[in-house]
Amino acid sequence: MRILSKNILIPWAVVVLLFMATALSFLDRQVLSFAIIRIKDDINISDIGYSRINAAFIAGYAVMFTLGGIIIDKFGTRIGLGFSVLLWSVASAFHSLANSATHFGIFRFFLGIGEGAAFPGAIKSVIEWIPLKKRAMATGIAIGGAAIGAVVAPLLVLGLLDTAGWRIIFIITGGIGIIWTCIWFILLRKGNDIYRIKEIVVQTNRELSPGHVNNFSLKEILKTRSVWIFIIMRILFDPILYFLMFWTPKFLNEYRGMSLSEISSYLWLPYLVMGLSNILGGIISDKIVTRTSNINFARKSVMGIAMLLTFSVMSIQYISSPPAVIAVISLFFFAHGLWITNYVTSIGDIFGQKCTSTIVGLSGTAGALSGTITSIVIGWVVTRFSYDPLWIWAGLMYPVAYILFLVFIPVIRKRP
Repeated sequence: MRILSKNILIPWAVVVLLFMATALSFLDRQVLSFAIIRIKDDINISDIGYSRINAAFIAGYAVMFTLGGIIIDKFGTRIGLGFSVLLWSVASAFHSLANSATHFGIFRFFLGIGEGAAFPGAIKSVIEWIPLKKRAMATGIAIGGAAIGAVVAPLLVLGLLDTAGWRIIFIITGGIGIIWTCIWFILLRKGNDIYRIKEIVVQTNRELSPGHVNNFSLKEILKTRSVWIFIIMRILFDPILYFLMFWTPKFLNEYRGMSLSEISSYLWLPYLVMGLSNILGGIISDKIVTRTSNINFARKSVMGIAMLLTFSVMSIQYISSPPAVIAVISLFFFAHGLWITNYVTSIGDIFGQKCTSTIVGLSGTAGALSGTITSIVIGWVVTRFSYDPLWIWAGLMYPVAYILFLVFIPVIRKRP
């Protein structure tokens, strides 16, 4: 009875820690998005300078997304993810020492380096600890923490900015991450390895998934067509989320007249919605798998619904009411939550434990590089024109990515 209890509790305790890790990752990256409105009173940072700070984070994130995925596949989630959280937590605390845009750029780069391994590590951990029929839900919980971290960020900034100052906020977030690291290494000690999923790979001749990779080899992985489809998809849709995360507070403040307190009071809602939809997307997908045994239909049907909902963001340019803008952004984030849970779960369905972390990392790096370039372009577009062209762009990328998914990965099969 005791072994059975641990067999259930320890894997889900790991999922809870993954939830907390992704929450911390978004908390640490989002704090600056809200605090920048007050930081600009102390330090002269232009829109172009702010776009470069964001680009520095995304560049670091891009570098480590792939390297972190490879390291985790080679050395395991305990070491790879544990040290990644420790690195980004220290980098977050160092933000408190910044006195210029250059300082922020350096610290944001190392924050990105640390956070790059967060999602490859989280997805790999789910595959290692949770059986297939519960995997999409566990994935939704694990990555859903990101949205909760984004919910906490404005509340933390609003609560401490005037009383403690923006420097103290970064020290607090860094300290939380260091505590998480200690708990992670204790829970994932060797004695608990017996509760992990033991993946059995059966070799067959013609039953392999289109994306099947026999042996772990980056060269072989990059020869696989479905890997490149996942990469291209992420190149298309990742910059949209970066745009909404980093620029929405400034848009609401400068173009819709919302104060910092109003933004902090209401902008947590889209992230809460996304966190819930991460989990909901996993639950719905798992239920479809249970009832139909059709992984392909389960993942793609949920992503198709999400794709249709993303069109709504194009209407923001015509909406003057700040609450209505937040409502539309919330709907978009709901769609992204459904989408991303089934996107990363599809990678795990095809590639299994052997190289999923690397492939999630490769796609994440591609998306982050795309985000780095578009971050600079966004600053130029906003300065020269307005946000209007950006809302149209944001509404078109998910449908394009979905069409590529349907055409070039016509069937998702569980890796044999």
